[in-house]
Amino acid sequence: MSTIKSEKYIEAIGRRKTASARVRITPAAKQTYEINGKNLETYFPTKELQRSAVESFAESKLTESKFKVSVVVKGGGISGQADAMRHGCARALIDWDIELRGKLKKAGLLKRDPRAKERRKFGLKKARKSPQWSKR
Repeated sequence: MSTIKSEKYIEAIGRRKTASARVRITPAAKQTYEINGKNLETYFPTKELQRSAVESFAESKLTESKFKVSVVVKGGGISGQADAMRHGCARALIDWDIELRGKLKKAGLLKRDPRAKERRKFGLKKARKSPQWSKR
């Protein structure tokens, strides 16, 4: 038997690079997405970003449950924001139904992707690129 909470909404935070997304899911009659006051297709123009943003719901295969997903995203670029939204949605779904944890964890949606830009070091041109060496 699954342990499903019946609150107003469930909130979770997802992060990727410098982007952070505050995700609220509310049970509703049909699945809707609102990101910073815009709908999904407007905020994430490409199909790839849209697929990445809603991957948590696709992977959990919730056919009987529909949600109104409200997201506030800050920082980073558009790709990092889509991944932050995916991470936040996965965390919120686990708060809603703990039995989804195994499925989402196996898909790798609960892991915060730690890859970020490496800082520039002094004496170097970029993080690892050194200046051109000249013999004389």
